[in-house]
Amino acid sequence: MSLVYSTEHGRMCPACGKPVAACGCRRPGAARPGAGMVRVGRETQGRKGKGVTVVTGLPLPDEALQKLAGELKRKCGSGGTCKDGVIEIQGEHRDALVEYLTAQGYTVKRSGG
Repeated sequence: MSLVYSTEHGRMCPACGKPVAACGCRRPGAARPGAGMVRVGRETQGRKGKGVTVVTGLPLPDEALQKLAGELKRKCGSGGTCKDGVIEIQGEHRDALVEYLTAQGYTVKRSGG
């Protein structure tokens, strides 16, 4: 379990454990942890049973991640969002996203059941 808040430093980065102000893993251009493997999975937790396809581990700055999220939403014909370095697409689209991201040159792994 990692520290998420310190009274001395405030919010702590869950990835590197440093204060958010001194964190180097969230800056644009910096590689995020696990940047070598893109994972495509499905989540329903906290969504009243509605499933979303989740794409994590993309080694892109925030602006490029937003652009890719738009492309993926158009590809799937579905809504979604991009927040905290994670792309969420509404519905079950793992197969289509794995195929698309592999064609774009990413190393993709399907995660979850």
